[in-house]
Amino acid sequence: MGPVSGLVLFAVIWSMTFFVALPIRVQTQGDLKDIVPGTHAGAPEHHHLKKKAIWTTVVALVIWGVVATIILREWITVDDIERWLSPVRALTDGTGG
Repeated sequence: MGPVSGLVLFAVIWSMTFFVALPIRVQTQGDLKDIVPGTHAGAPEHHHLKKKAIWTTVVALVIWGVVATIILREWITVDDIERWLSPVRALTDGTGG
């Protein structure tokens, strides 16, 4: 895995982690009973984006470290994944599965 691949992998993991973190601890206008006219009651009032971005970065670094280690040490390879996804072909081509 090269540096660009590592950065792309981190960006994907960070984005997925951020989307998971977004709805956590959101206080909506409806929750606070302070609905601004013309807005939906589910509109966020307090979203804590800065905290979520920091925590997302920490969690994404840990996940990225685990995934990068697995890839770089070749504990799981592309061939392994292909074998898992098509076991019939693995049995017929002699690799055993």
